[in-house]
Amino acid sequence: MNQLTPSAQKIQNLLNSLGYKYTVIEHAESTRTAQEAADRAGCELGQIVKSLIFRGKTSGKPILVLTSGANRVDEKRISGYAGESISRADADFVRTVTGFAIGGVPPIGHHEKMETYLDEDFLPYQTIWAAAGTPNAIFELQTEDLQKMTAGKIVQVK
Repeated sequence: MNQLTPSAQKIQNLLNSLGYKYTVIEHAESTRTAQEAADRAGCELGQIVKSLIFRGKTSGKPILVLTSGANRVDEKRISGYAGESISRADADFVRTVTGFAIGGVPPIGHHEKMETYLDEDFLPYQTIWAAAGTPNAIFELQTEDLQKMTAGKIVQVK
């Protein structure tokens, strides 16, 4: 088995400690974009979990939106759920609240607990793929487990 980089290993250890038997796979090629991840995983674009971090304009709190790789997030809709205007977080804020760089942000294992919304468009899929801490690392998981792991609210995001 290949040695994982520290960030990917952190996610593998977390999955193990939570009792999940999922395996982080680190690729030689990038999985930074949803399309690249889908190509590496051999799955549909819709099965890729994009972890997007937004910031509440009033509260300054981080908000995590786990959206299908095929979708664009409607920020007005998410603002409605969050009860305040939101903006896309910058790279420094993302690294501060998650501990990961944009392009490799996993759905779990963040420095801060955050309000989380899950794209309802994942529901038709049996399995989905999420980032695992680096722009080259992903793992496959049962769709229902994403909600259990993140305690996210299942909503329409697009």
